[in-house]
Amino acid sequence: MIRTISLAAVLGIAVAWSAAAADVTVGSLKISAPWARATPKGASVGGGYLTITNNGDAADRLLGGSTDIAKGFEIHSMTMDNGVMKMRPVTGGLEIRPGQSVELKPGGYHVMFVGLKMPLKQGGHFEATLQFQNAGRVEIDFIIEGIGASHGGGMPMQHGK
Repeated sequence: MIRTISLAAVLGIAVAWSAAAADVTVGSLKISAPWARATPKGASVGGGYLTITNNGDAADRLLGGSTDIAKGFEIHSMTMDNGVMKMRPVTGGLEIRPGQSVELKPGGYHVMFVGLKMPLKQGGHFEATLQFQNAGRVEIDFIIEGIGASHGGGMPMQHGK
């Protein structure tokens, strides 16, 4: 009985880990935990999130990207101005300075998938290509979390300094 429970626990953990998106490293950049929120049927936009760490000695810029699930792929910022939430496209790309990480997350910088061709369904995933100024094109896989998710991977985000 104990052996069966232990095996079930190990398999459950393995399934949870396999559902997490893989980190991708290209040159000095590391792209971690790409995820997206599920969308209701008929939604025309969706949001994507990830962390980019620059372990090199030169800055790079996330210029944009593409995916087959949407007509457009845009980088946006979200800010509060006198109690009003404002979302704007980021012009000129998003800089990732040497030795720094930039977290694209709900309520801040994020990717907008514009003109969705299908709803994003929780538990699914889709591929996308990020375009960096120096590192070039990087293929990643977004895991789709729940509609109201505040972080990916089924576990709370760990915040550094």
